[in-house]
Amino acid sequence: MPIKISPYQEKYAPAFYDLNIEWLEAFFYVEDFDREVLGNPNKYIIKTGGHIFFALDNGVVVGTVALMPISKTFFELTKMAVAPNQRGKKIGQQLMQHCIDFSKENNLDKLIIYSSRKLENAIYIYRKYGFIEIPVEVDCHYKRCDIKLVLLIPTNPNNYRK
Repeated sequence: MPIKISPYQEKYAPAFYDLNIEWLEAFFYVEDFDREVLGNPNKYIIKTGGHIFFALDNGVVVGTVALMPISKTFFELTKMAVAPNQRGKKIGQQLMQHCIDFSKENNLDKLIIYSSRKLENAIYIYRKYGFIEIPVEVDCHYKRCDIKLVLLIPTNPNNYRK
C-alpha cells in the first residue's frame, strides 16, 4: 500500500512530537523553541493558520512536516521528520511535494526553510525542488540554523508583481 499524506488530526500529535524530538536528538539537540512548538502544535501551528501533514503507512505515522505561517501567503516549511526505520524511502520527498502542491492549490506566494549545512542530503533535496539560498537573519529563532532557503510558488501570479 502506498504512503498516504493526511492533514492534522489530534490523534497524531504525539507522533509529531516524537518523530521530531528523535530527529533533533539524532542530528543536533532540542532547543527550547522546538520543545515549545512540538509540545503545543495546536497553539503554535494549527490555530495560527498553519498546517501539519502526516505520512501514513497502513495507518501508522512514518513521517511529518509542518507549514507555519509568517504571513497569509508566506509559510515556513518546518518540523519535517521521518521515522528512523523509514528513512531512505523518499518519504521526506513525498512530504515536500505535498507541501509544494498544497501551496500552489492555496495560492501561497513562497515557502522558506531554515536548516543547517550539516544536513547535506536535505539541502540537496531542497535545491532539487527549486529552493534557493538567501541570507539568514541575525536573530534566527533556531540556533542550529546556518542556511535559509526560499521557494517562490510559480503558479501564484502575485510572485510576479512588484
